[in-house]
Amino acid sequence: MEYLLEKLVVGPIAVNCYILADKGTKEAAVIDPGDEADAILLTMAKMKVRAKYVLLTHAHVDHVAALKSIVQTMGAQLLMHKADSLMLKTAPAQALAFGLKISIPPKADRYVDDGDEIELGAMKIKVLHTPGHSGGCVCYAVDGMLFVGDTLFAGSIGRTDLPGGSYEDLIEGVRTKLFAYDDKTMVYPGHGPETTIGNEKKYNPFFT
Repeated sequence: MEYLLEKLVVGPIAVNCYILADKGTKEAAVIDPGDEADAILLTMAKMKVRAKYVLLTHAHVDHVAALKSIVQTMGAQLLMHKADSLMLKTAPAQALAFGLKISIPPKADRYVDDGDEIELGAMKIKVLHTPGHSGGCVCYAVDGMLFVGDTLFAGSIGRTDLPGGSYEDLIEGVRTKLFAYDDKTMVYPGHGPETTIGNEKKYNPFFT
């Protein structure tokens, strides 16, 4: 299985948006289109891929600001966890609280839950429900990679003091679901640098 992967750091809160594509079919998934839709679309054009899906790790406004443009331009399907559906609906109000303005986002085409698989060309992307940063946080696992949103960072974890957050749930989800993967598994977070499962087991102060 061959794939293409590009990362863009977008928006005022520096969100990591990932474009993951099957090299053979050129089908792509855009993970967390947080802002700068034009840059995301331009990157896909350079990669010569087309978005089949938009995958949300969660629906905080900094991860969804470019959502409407990507979905409408590409005709992509929006996949997310149902527990964050109200959060997505109220994203424009969230934006105003930060002095920002975004378009009303589209509704999900499909709700995913723990254990679901998403087919993208030859790839099968597994969904892991890891609530804690929000009730609907999910991670996406594929071919030695974990796209974890704001659940886990290099040397840290996501905030748990926001609506729907739970410190206990987040810690349990990381320990039981993410740390079940091989130490060499690459971790691609929603903010900041990449890391590995092994590094986080060994050095992350929330788990050592």
